[in-house]
Amino acid sequence: MNRLVPSLSALILLLAQPASALQKDRSEPMDIRAERWEAVLSETGDARLSGGVEIVQGSLRAESSTATLSRIDGQARRALLQGSPARLQQELDEGGLMRATARSIDYDLVAEVVVLSGGVVVNQPRGELRGERIVYDLKTGRLDAGGGEGGRIHMRIEPRQAGTTP
Repeated sequence: MNRLVPSLSALILLLAQPASALQKDRSEPMDIRAERWEAVLSETGDARLSGGVEIVQGSLRAESSTATLSRIDGQARRALLQGSPARLQQELDEGGLMRATARSIDYDLVAEVVVLSGGVVVNQPRGELRGERIVYDLKTGRLDAGGGEGGRIHMRIEPRQAGTTP
């Protein structure tokens, strides 16, 4: 499960400038809080969390109304965070903060693909991306964003401040 939330931080690459999540977060312990946790004590199955779900690891923080964590043979395979909205934030190595919101954040740890859907907004210091569905392949860096049902995506890139490097 220790790869669950940190890999979501790769979403910061969604905008058109180099940025990376705070790398030291991956070596920090992960704290999970919720009002309710339902699971069978086994190596395979789903754990369902509800009521103010919070997952914190270093500077990374994820919040949702509910979460489902799936494991097979003791290994985390999928995390589904749902809320009104589900939220994700993390400090960037370059400084500043990445924030993302969506009704659903679905992370397939096996395929290394994150799908944000429903009113998706990703903010970081130099810009913002909005759409109804964003699919991010962590292995290839490929991004597929759509506005859904004939809608459009919207991206805003702020101008670089004088004296900063690309």
